[in-house]
Amino acid sequence: MVYNDNQNIDASSVKMDESSPKVGEPVPDVDKSATDQRKDESGMGMTGSESNPVTVESESDSDVDEDDIGFQFENTSNIDVPKLLIDQVLGQEHAVEVVKKAASQRRHIMMIGTPGTGKSLLAKAMAELLPKEELKDILVYPNMEDLNNPKIREVPAGKGREIVMAHKMEARKKAQARNMLMMLFVVGIIIYSYFVGQLLWGIIAGIMILMLTRQFLPKEEMMIPKMAVSNYDKEHAPYIDATGAHAGALLGDVRHDPFQSGGLETPAHDRVEAGDIHKAHKGVLFIDEINTLRLESQQSLLTALQEKEYPITGQSERSSGALVKTEPVPCDFIMVSAGNLDAVQKMHPALRSRIKGYGYEVYMRDSMEDSPENRKKLVRFVAQEVVRDGHIPHFDEGAVQEVIREARRRAGRKGHLTLKLRDLGGLVRVAGDIAHSEGSALTTAEHVLAAKRIARSIEQQLADSYLDHRKEYESFLRKGSAVGRVNGLAVMGGDSGIVLPIVSEVTPALSGAEGRIIATGKLKTIAKEAVQNVSAVIKNMTGTDVSRHDIHIQFVGTYEGVEGDSASVSIATAVISAIERIPVDQTVAMTGSLSVRGDVLPVGGVTYKIEAAAQAGMKKVIIPKANEADVLIEKAYRDKIQIVPVSSIAEVLEHSLVGPRKNTIIEKLKNITKINFDIPEVSPASVQAKSIFRCRN
Repeated sequence: MVYNDNQNIDASSVKMDESSPKVGEPVPDVDKSATDQRKDESGMGMTGSESNPVTVESESDSDVDEDDIGFQFENTSNIDVPKLLIDQVLGQEHAVEVVKKAASQRRHIMMIGTPGTGKSLLAKAMAELLPKEELKDILVYPNMEDLNNPKIREVPAGKGREIVMAHKMEARKKAQARNMLMMLFVVGIIIYSYFVGQLLWGIIAGIMILMLTRQFLPKEEMMIPKMAVSNYDKEHAPYIDATGAHAGALLGDVRHDPFQSGGLETPAHDRVEAGDIHKAHKGVLFIDEINTLRLESQQSLLTALQEKEYPITGQSERSSGALVKTEPVPCDFIMVSAGNLDAVQKMHPALRSRIKGYGYEVYMRDSMEDSPENRKKLVRFVAQEVVRDGHIPHFDEGAVQEVIREARRRAGRKGHLTLKLRDLGGLVRVAGDIAHSEGSALTTAEHVLAAKRIARSIEQQLADSYLDHRKEYESFLRKGSAVGRVNGLAVMGGDSGIVLPIVSEVTPALSGAEGRIIATGKLKTIAKEAVQNVSAVIKNMTGTDVSRHDIHIQFVGTYEGVEGDSASVSIATAVISAIERIPVDQTVAMTGSLSVRGDVLPVGGVTYKIEAAAQAGMKKVIIPKANEADVLIEKAYRDKIQIVPVSSIAEVLEHSLVGPRKNTIIEKLKNITKINFDIPEVSPASVQAKSIFRCRN
């Protein structure tokens, strides 16, 4: 990564004093400023009334605000659960209205959004809204003129079963009559041979006649139609989930017949198998991750949508190939396609155009406003999950409050509740399982808290293992100070925080033309760009010409790679520390994106990062000021770590660098950027959290 040509500042300003501590090594004895000494005396930095004017609410007041659901109830058995699925959908009011309109007008829908937000539930709900009286059965008949071209007949739902049964009864009567006639004929031959003295030849002749008759006479079963699609006794229109279906299962197929001749072969019409598009006739066909379908299958699906009928033929090498092909089979279905944002890009353009031109496109929300009305909806959601599961006890009010707290945490946005209800439903079921195993009549808050510990994601378990491993081998420091070393924070899987050590060193440039920023640790696109953006900040912050020096940045232990720009603040702090030879407090962890002008911008997963820092033994965590209201850490961590919201890199340096020399760079920063800033007032996590809960509710 090469700097721009206009970065030509006197290289002599880079301080490479040999007597300075080496990068990454602890600095045991560093003269501290008066501010740092006050922090040490207080034990955890500026806390309490000395530095924070925030009014601290009592525990009871905070709990009332935080736990306010909007109404009172004993347990979720008192909550009415709607019978229709469309009324059970939460937080997707726009999508619900679209589904109702699409069901009445038989329009196709494409739903795009995060997994677990209710796409399949909406598709099932749409099937309930379709009229039942339109359902049809589809029969496959033999074609005596061309056995490889079976005929198709569509009849009202339930009628197909009667037709097949009638044909079977007729075939059975004919078979019985024929068998009786043949037995009488064979018995007559045997009696005649007995009287003429040729009994043995008579028996042989009778057996041969029976074999030839079975082999060459037409079978009555060949004329029995096959029920390809049956809607007998169905209460709603069919809902078919064709997610991940291969071509044969989706479009229909013809089974392979090992006996191709000799009278033992299976009739062609009896080997025809209907596909999901035919089973969804007059109903709903749901396909999630539609972009994973092969383009040929998407093209065939487009044909079925346009023609509303599609013939069945062999789709695989184990089928009969193109030898058997039915008449066009009706497939007048409503298609509900779904996927993530990348599904739009990889989807067949003609298929998407068909859906867009004759239907609706809906983006699924992944969070909703944290209001009393929406909290009531979450109460109903818990009741729905209990009823739907059928094996777990109902939740009391305290348990529901814990579920709502977790919904706030998982939303990742201030003042919002998550709509990733599949994952939240998993928490409900695990809590219910714990209550059931204990023989409890109701699921309580203690059961939900235990479920949160047990039902951790793979990423959370891996993050815990990661932290334990790093503690054991001291991959990151938790005390003292070191030059060029910063404890950054990152997120794994969206819900698990980890400590990400970052080390920087400044060396003479290998290239005679200009210096470079060399970053290691399997950085991906956005992370590489973030490292490049830091170069402008370093130039402005330090006034140093680094054109004749290489800046090495190492993301320690990032074997899986690094993506995103949330480490920008950590990178800049590590590099400035290495250039100026000013130690960094190793009890501090930090996260935040950084603009080229030194502004600290918001990042994602700040709650999980703070908890990871507390679990790792850090005493202070620096976060973007814009993320201050997003902090919803567990109560167990609130008294363990101090939260410092900042809005500029200058504030980051004030709270992370140690020693009297840090004042020099702060003054230099004021002179270079012409910015006057106040040192932010900080508070322990417990005080910060109470203030946030009060403001949000």
